[in-house]
Amino acid sequence: MQGSKLYVGNLNYNVTNEELKQLFSQYGEVKSLNIIEGKGFAFVEMASPVEAEKASAALNGFEFKGRNLRVDEARPPRNKPRRDFKRY
Repeated sequence: MQGSKLYVGNLNYNVTNEELKQLFSQYGEVKSLNIIEGKGFAFVEMASPVEAEKASAALNGFEFKGRNLRVDEARPPRNKPRRDFKRY
């Protein structure tokens, strides 16, 4: 794994930051955590790529709050082409 930021998908919509931090803290230090409200996913940044790899291996497919998590390395944001035309 290259980076230390993880994508966490298929989250239960009622999961809190504290619950998710507690889950990932079992595999290392959680530097940051961002749950995307109403979307069912989050981004978790671990202290090192080794810790991120451990968390990903252990938690991918893990049942948490009634749903099987999908944990993978986060991809960098895509640059969307800007539209400069006006609609009338």
